[in-house]
Amino acid sequence: MRLSSGWTILLYLLLHGGATVCTVKKLGSNPGRFANATLVRLAEFLSAGYKKGVRPVKDWRTSTIVAIDLMVYSILNVDEKNQVLTTYVWYRQSWTDEFLVWNPEDFDEVKQLSMPTANVWVPDILINEFVDVGKSPDIPYVYVTHEGLVQNYKPIQVVTACTLNIYNFPFDVQKCSLTFQSWLHTIDDINITLMRSPEKLRDDKSVFMNQGEWELLHILSNYKIFSVDNDDYYAEMKFHVVIRRRPLFYTVNLLLPSIFLMVMDIVGFYLPPDSGERVSFKITLLLGYSVFLIIVSDTLPATAIGTPLI
Repeated sequence: MRLSSGWTILLYLLLHGGATVCTVKKLGSNPGRFANATLVRLAEFLSAGYKKGVRPVKDWRTSTIVAIDLMVYSILNVDEKNQVLTTYVWYRQSWTDEFLVWNPEDFDEVKQLSMPTANVWVPDILINEFVDVGKSPDIPYVYVTHEGLVQNYKPIQVVTACTLNIYNFPFDVQKCSLTFQSWLHTIDDINITLMRSPEKLRDDKSVFMNQGEWELLHILSNYKIFSVDNDDYYAEMKFHVVIRRRPLFYTVNLLLPSIFLMVMDIVGFYLPPDSGERVSFKITLLLGYSVFLIIVSDTLPATAIGTPLI
């Protein structure tokens, strides 16, 4: 009887322990809510061993080609006094990451995935004419295709220095430059190209808001390779934003009053010299010219090369 009871207890422990082990193994192999999440499996596959601080090429002699594109959304401000241009642009850049490649057949035919920008390598392409930090929304994701193409699209408020030619004010046309280049990498590491043809870039006004003071004429592009010390060569892409001022506001508020003052000045010569009204009339016109000069001088820069025609 005692032996039977001992065998019974031993059999119970073996069965209970085996069931516990099976339960643990079953729970350990079940990923829970991520059981059938293809995007989670793909994200883990791409992030395994990925080094975002290293340029994503298998052969270090291969240069990473970054294709960029620019679309002007709005001309926010043109500060003639301080020679500063503030624009809101849609900036796009794409490059090939050789370490972010997968076979779509292994991941339910997923051919595109959004990943956090902080987890992938991003080229250090900046605008040389930056004079202030713009208020731009933070876009925390980039799109990655199964071939390794990374697409980084974001809007930027650009505050840049621009040499303004105000000789023909208010009938002036300005051309401001936005120069994109890698701040550190030479052309052997990072090269820059256009995402679209220069002809399509030049005439694209599809997203431009055409209700402000300035009108967008076209955007010109120019690729250049330069060297600072004749040793290391860098690639840069320069966009020339050509804008034209709408002169209606200044015509009504500046030119028409000025023409009226000139006409009244000519009429003043027909007043009799012996009348006492001629001197006071001329003094009033001189006061009007002084106010006109103060208004124009507050608008135009003090360090302009040459004198405005107005």
